[in-house]
Amino acid sequence: MVPFDLQLIRIFLHVLAATIWVGGQFTLAGVVPTVRGFGPEATAKVARAFNRLAWPAFGVLVLTGVWNLLEIQIGDRPTSYHMALGIKLVLVAASGIGAAAHVVSRSKVALAIGGSLAGIGALGALFLGVWLHG
Repeated sequence: MVPFDLQLIRIFLHVLAATIWVGGQFTLAGVVPTVRGFGPEATAKVARAFNRLAWPAFGVLVLTGVWNLLEIQIGDRPTSYHMALGIKLVLVAASGIGAAAHVVSRSKVALAIGGSLAGIGALGALFLGVWLHG
């Protein structure tokens, strides 16, 4: 059995935040077509409610991600690990920037591009995070 220690708490918090950030984006994308049927303001209200959960989760992801890196001997890792980590960090940034652009966008094109960048970045970062951890 894995000991109950700070490592367990750190990983739990990171995974919990990822479920909110990544899973929430795809859940929201799935319910938006239904929410639109409730009126013109419904989608914006649901999006604002999601943002109240998603952005703190993104912050927890960044903080626990830094904590994760501080807990490993990164210099002892192979070049392939460093390359994958670099790509993951670019995808994390793309997800955050895309989501921020989506929040402030007013045109449908900008909303679509921001949302797509946020989702693709989040999925890619999640995939690489699982791969790097395993």
